[in-house]
Amino acid sequence: MSSVAVLTPESFAEHRSGLKDQEITGCVPEDEAYIPTYLEAFPPLPEKGAPGEKAGEPAPAWGSKIRPIKASVITQVFHVPLEERRYKDNSQFGEGEEAKVCLDIMQRTGAHIELSLAKDQGLSIMVTGKLDSVMKARKEIVARLQTQASATVAIPKEHHRFVIGKNGEKLQELELKTATKIAIPRPDDPSANIRITGTKEGIEKARHEILLISAEQDKRAVERLSLEKAFHPFIAGAHNRLVQELSQETGARISIPPPSLPKDEIVITGEKEAVALALNRIRAIYDDKKRKTTTISVEVKKSQHKYIIGPKGNTLQEILETTGVSVEMPPLDSGSETIILRGEPDKLGPALTQVYAKAKSVMVVEVTAPAWLHRFIIGKKGQNIGRITQQLPRVHIEFTDGEERISLEGPTEEVEQAQAQIQEIIKDLLVRMDYTEVIIDQRFHRHLIGKNGANINRIKEQYKVSVRIPQDSERSGLVRIEGDPKGVQLARRELIEMVQRMENERTKDLIVEQKFHRTIIGQKGEKIKEVRDKFPEVIINFPDPAQKSDIVQLRGPKNEVEKCAKFLQKIIADLIENSFSLSVPIFKQFHKNIIGKGGANIKKIREETNTKIDLPTENSNSEMIVITGKKSNCEAARDRILAIQRELANIKETEVTIPAKLHNSLIGSKGCLVRSVMEDCGGVHIHFPSEGSGSDKVTIRGPAGEVEKAKKQLLQLAEEKQVNNFTAELQAKPEYHKFLIGRGGANIRRVRDKTGARIIFPSPDDTEQELITIVGKEEAVRQAQKELESLVKNLDDVVEDSMVVDVRHHRHFVCRRGQVLRELAEEYGGVAVSFPRTGANSQRVTLKGAKDCVEAAKKRIQEIIEDLESQVSVEVAIPQRHHRAIMGPKGCRIQYITREHEVQIKFPERDDSAAGQEASPQENGEVSPEAEFVPRKCDTITISGRAEKCELAKAALLALVPITEDVEVSYELHRYIIGQKGSGIRKMMEEYEVNIWVPQPEKQLDVIKVTGLAANVERAKQGLLERVKELQAEQEDRALRSFKVTMSVDPKFHPKIIGRKGAVISQIRKDHDVSIQFPDKGDEQQDLIVISGYERNVEEARQAIQQLVAELQEMVSQDVHLDPRTHARIIGARGKAIRKLMEEFKVDIRFPQPGSDEPDKVTVMGLPETVDNAIDHLLNLEEEYMLSVTETETLAAYMKPPSRYGGGGGGAGGLDDGSGGPAKGFVVRDAPWNAAGNKAPDMSSAEDFPTFGTGVAPKQASAWGPKKF
Repeated sequence: MSSVAVLTPESFAEHRSGLKDQEITGCVPEDEAYIPTYLEAFPPLPEKGAPGEKAGEPAPAWGSKIRPIKASVITQVFHVPLEERRYKDNSQFGEGEEAKVCLDIMQRTGAHIELSLAKDQGLSIMVTGKLDSVMKARKEIVARLQTQASATVAIPKEHHRFVIGKNGEKLQELELKTATKIAIPRPDDPSANIRITGTKEGIEKARHEILLISAEQDKRAVERLSLEKAFHPFIAGAHNRLVQELSQETGARISIPPPSLPKDEIVITGEKEAVALALNRIRAIYDDKKRKTTTISVEVKKSQHKYIIGPKGNTLQEILETTGVSVEMPPLDSGSETIILRGEPDKLGPALTQVYAKAKSVMVVEVTAPAWLHRFIIGKKGQNIGRITQQLPRVHIEFTDGEERISLEGPTEEVEQAQAQIQEIIKDLLVRMDYTEVIIDQRFHRHLIGKNGANINRIKEQYKVSVRIPQDSERSGLVRIEGDPKGVQLARRELIEMVQRMENERTKDLIVEQKFHRTIIGQKGEKIKEVRDKFPEVIINFPDPAQKSDIVQLRGPKNEVEKCAKFLQKIIADLIENSFSLSVPIFKQFHKNIIGKGGANIKKIREETNTKIDLPTENSNSEMIVITGKKSNCEAARDRILAIQRELANIKETEVTIPAKLHNSLIGSKGCLVRSVMEDCGGVHIHFPSEGSGSDKVTIRGPAGEVEKAKKQLLQLAEEKQVNNFTAELQAKPEYHKFLIGRGGANIRRVRDKTGARIIFPSPDDTEQELITIVGKEEAVRQAQKELESLVKNLDDVVEDSMVVDVRHHRHFVCRRGQVLRELAEEYGGVAVSFPRTGANSQRVTLKGAKDCVEAAKKRIQEIIEDLESQVSVEVAIPQRHHRAIMGPKGCRIQYITREHEVQIKFPERDDSAAGQEASPQENGEVSPEAEFVPRKCDTITISGRAEKCELAKAALLALVPITEDVEVSYELHRYIIGQKGSGIRKMMEEYEVNIWVPQPEKQLDVIKVTGLAANVERAKQGLLERVKELQAEQEDRALRSFKVTMSVDPKFHPKIIGRKGAVISQIRKDHDVSIQFPDKGDEQQDLIVISGYERNVEEARQAIQQLVAELQEMVSQDVHLDPRTHARIIGARGKAIRKLMEEFKVDIRFPQPGSDEPDKVTVMGLPETVDNAIDHLLNLEEEYMLSVTETETLAAYMKPPSRYGGGGGGAGGLDDGSGGPAKGFVVRDAPWNAAGNKAPDMSSAEDFPTFGTGVAPKQASAWGPKKF
């Protein structure tokens, strides 16, 4: 197994502490003061029986660090004697308190506990889990299951802290290990006794451990020695070497406070003898230095102190090492400039020389220069400052943005030269340059700049000045002009004049309904962006939606604001015109016909009338179709929708004149009165004119008979309203409403005819379901109210009655999940009808409910029984193949016949074998003579009901038998009638509700068969013939359009003829209505273009292409080299700038692709003169943009770059100092690769540093020793 160790300075210091008995500490980290040997840094791993290993030698350092691997889950077993058990009731072992305590401990600690009872009635406890969990569980078990004892142990007060340990860790470990509670007195408590609580065994263990800790501390000593801080450097020595040697020699640990800490106390710890020896040695050094040394004081500028101290105090340590003199520096935060040198008199001179040399090795000077001059001092592309830095490379020049100073740092002589040169430049610039600042309101800044910077660029070029306008984010109005004094003044005057003109701008408010704001703005602001691009000088502000304001504010130059206002008013007028809305009531069953297959009909209406048409959802009860758009378009769409409805049904529309003042009373509360008329008259639609229109016309639309009925009722109501209008309300349970109305409205009609009042019941959508409204003359209303109240009162009196019904009729009432009984309950006020259970042989039927309802229900049941007893069965023979057509979709046709004629119709079981034996299809619905058609069992349909109704139903069934007719259609047109994937024929079959059979292509017949109901077949036949006429006309037109011309055009012109995204060729195709085909890549003749269409159009398109080719032949292509850094600005945002340029010069400009071999090559194509003009313009743009690019880069390089001198350095060698170069890394002495004949291992070599899991055969012995795999 291989192992990898990562050694850091911290881990190395920790590792060295394991090699020695005592830890060594100094003023400076050890890694800087001491370089370890290779064997100390990387001790060898222990090997069994290694040659040369002696029994007496101590184990290597690695051996003391390696610990055996332990399992993550452990198990501990311990015993609680009988006399120490807290709960001794054995009768409930496993169920009593002990078990509850263990369960609680397991939940809290996560350990698993098992209890068992020993022979001596003691308790054996096994705890399993992770180490921490087991120790915590054991401690709790001992505390809660074992009786507790306590004892005290006395140790010296100063030893208490060693028992507690760092952050109390030692004490916690001791408590867990011994399963006891240890209480140590507080520092302010004079008592030295430590109290231990737990089991006897645990107390003994804890007591023993505490005494061991105390005994160990008795052997150690601590001495604190107070010596003057000034002499500490002599005791520590240069780079702490002296104090380290003392520690190694004596074995004591010596702690000297660092220079930054104002403490005089030196702490010595270790064995008593070692501490005494170290103490004597330190005192001897102190006494010697105090006797021999003297001091001198010197004044050095505060700014130079950091160069004397050096990085991490290294320079002070160098002076101490070379001269033996200690240099005392004042704190950096104090204002003192006095430095004290302490040492032997003969060595103070050399030390002072070194101090002055270090102080003057680096100089920092500040030159005052106005901040606006900095960019001119730097010069164009950094030329001015570049000359200085090239001559004096060790001088660092730093410009601070916004401050009127320039910092120079470096060797004294060179800094003085650089200072003189910069001051000369500043003096010259102050004579030649000037600047001025103008406060201009921020709202005018964009107008000053102009579109694409047109205005400001003109001023810069005209007056040779630089104008800085702050960014919007700066929220500043300060505009700065710099340059030639005369140009600055002229530019200032022009800017002020522009501002004065703009201050005279106009603000206009437009009143726009808030509902139109979002439409004008458009999705993601696209539409308003177009308006702003059209009027760039006008600012358009919309109010916040939360304000619900209609005011849109325009601000800008007067003429532009007026133009923008007119433009917006036109948009608003169009929106208002297009927002007209119209609701059209259309019977629900016709909605699908209005939509058409795949939405074809509704789409066509929308496109042709330019309106928006919304239909109610399929599960909605609404019949209203809403049309939105221009008023005239909405009306046209409404007429077309109504026309579809009229075609589909016998719909009549009539108008009734009723005074407008009566309209509201006729509509009634929430439309209840007009709704009752519509329901009473078969669902006709009644449309009242909008309120305030003043119109008296009321439109009624629906089936002809029902329209007349509704008209009569409306006029009657209007007359009643004019004579006397009185309303009353009545409460009745909703389940009574159907009974009060009666079958077919018989009951309510009787009350209405008797009293003359109108009674309105609530619709299912009304909130008040119990409210019945009575309208009419007061006397009639009172009488009707009395009648209805009497009926409701009778309904509230619940009675129970019975009647006799023959058992054979019971099934009719209870079949289909009791549908007949449910209908009876709904119709007769919720009366409950109970039939006896099947097999009870009882004829008694029980009815429970309101008296009148029960009587009416009994009467109805009797009628049903009479119908059942008078029923007859009639058979009608219709060939089985027609049964499905007769039933209709989902059996709708049969359901209609059974409901209409009150009969039951039963179809026979299908006989597939008989169906296959049918010789020829039955046509025209005619029943064949006996010789031709012999009815079979599977052909016979049974009709049950009253005799006269059965005959009517039979006639209706026979009318549904489909007929078949032949239509003459040329074989060549069959595939067009079928359509793509059968879509055409499927559409005709759905539209006319017929089956259309087209013969197989191989038969080449000119006949198409149409099967269906007689009326539908006739309609389909007409539709088919019309389609044939259309196809014949299309064939003729296709022949005319098939004229083709082939022309030869050089392939190099093809992309230009096609145009960007096919724009050019698409326009030619559109203009001349032709098809133009270009050759495919694999074609042999790459120059041929095929044009097809009408002959005249083809000729015109050919001429257009020839003219385009002639123009292209005159064009030339030239390459121009432009710096790639300017490409993005020339192209502009989303290519806007380059498109404008191409349009302006009528050329095509191509930029290189990313990663191109020639990134600066730009190709320009067009007419010779336009290409030359475009290239000149591009070169001008490049020159202009390069100025700002280089200026930006230069400024970026000089604005606060990092100092090359860091925290200072020594003399001229400051540049090569360790502070400026790379870190030295980790250094060891006596490494194998330093030995003669060896070299450092190659870290990229797979042999020296193999990957885990791969073996590499060694080529030769390595300095690292033999490899192990």
